[in-house]
Amino acid sequence: MRLTVVGTGYVGLVSGTCLANTGNQVVCLDIDEAKIEGLRQGVSPIYEPGLDELVLRNVQKGRLHFSTDKAGSYADAEAIFICVGTPSDEDGTADLRFVLQVARDIGAAIEAGSYPAPGPLVIVKSTVPVGTNVAVADAIAAVTDKPFRMASNPEFLKEGDAITDFNKPDRVVVGVADAVSAEQMRDLYAPYVRQGNPVQIMDIPSAEMVKYASNAMLATKISFINEMANLCEAFGADIDEVRRGMCADKRIGPHFLYPGLGYGGSCFPKDVQAVIGMGLHKGLPTQLMTAVHSVNQHQRQAFIRKIERVLGSLKGTRVAVWGIAFKPGTDDIREAPSLTIIDWLLAQGAQVVAYDPVAEETATAYFEGRVELVSDPMDALDGAGALIIHTEWSEFRHPDFSEMKRRLATPVVFDGRNIYRPEQMAKHGFRYFSVGRADVG
Repeated sequence: MRLTVVGTGYVGLVSGTCLANTGNQVVCLDIDEAKIEGLRQGVSPIYEPGLDELVLRNVQKGRLHFSTDKAGSYADAEAIFICVGTPSDEDGTADLRFVLQVARDIGAAIEAGSYPAPGPLVIVKSTVPVGTNVAVADAIAAVTDKPFRMASNPEFLKEGDAITDFNKPDRVVVGVADAVSAEQMRDLYAPYVRQGNPVQIMDIPSAEMVKYASNAMLATKISFINEMANLCEAFGADIDEVRRGMCADKRIGPHFLYPGLGYGGSCFPKDVQAVIGMGLHKGLPTQLMTAVHSVNQHQRQAFIRKIERVLGSLKGTRVAVWGIAFKPGTDDIREAPSLTIIDWLLAQGAQVVAYDPVAEETATAYFEGRVELVSDPMDALDGAGALIIHTEWSEFRHPDFSEMKRRLATPVVFDGRNIYRPEQMAKHGFRYFSVGRADVG
């Protein structure tokens, strides 16, 4: 199938590359000339394990192309995926200006072209509020009266595991208004659901809502377990034991019920805010989602208060940080809890020395010299009055504790992800502070 994917960000690049890898002819279109030229040279603008190799392979096979030429990219496309960003406005609602601009461009291409009936299928893959497909269709129809069709195909890609998620999805959600479009989408996704996972065909508004409902539920689970962890600390219970007992109930299960610093990244914060915004737009306050967001933001402040209580004044104190990315497997620091905590440390006059195995470049751009970034986690510890762990990278799980203690000026560890066992840290002589468990020392 001849496909055009608009936008070479996280969703667009992963989707376009994986679609090319099953034999489709894919053009990835973007207005950023430097990004497109880099991709032509095999330089990916994002970090995602395995993506660079997959891009290069499909470019060499002649299936994957990158372009800034709108007219050429849209010509002859059987399906066009809209994968551009939908950042949050100040009130939390999704900003659709980039989506609607693409819609107008597509309308102009349809008007200028000669697509066979029933016209190209325009697929909105960006995360958008309910009603966006109607707005996109209206924007296209304002430019041309030639036929086209609409579909909603929300993405469910986890950063750090996106290629696996695309190639082996739990489900593929498709919203369409006609049988021809449904069959076209079934054909397109057939190679990815051979294990029997479903392609779920539904109406367009429902498909638009599935993504928000899914992320809102996962965000709720994270905020829930963090609120339970805070209660455990207050009453002397252990959240690990509470979680073990609770998650044995098959109705609850273990997924996303890990206490820590709360969620971050480009999806959960934005999508929860968008759900709140959709509710306000319809006069339906989303009380649960408002609470989920509030608990998540409070979790960072609760950890800050813990650091403040233990360390007191931080003026002139060297503080080591392990992990900046919002989660392992990505260099994404958007809405990362680490940023809130590090910015607070800096405001208190601390000297912050940080290590992240992947996010050094994005962190350098964010902190602009305010934080010293090192290439070895142990080097961050030298002379530090405490270590703060923000991200549960695998390489942090079994460190040389004797070396850690030797390098730290004082053996104090604040573990925002509960990587270590309290008894383990006590044995090695650390003062250890985690989430929802008893303090050590």
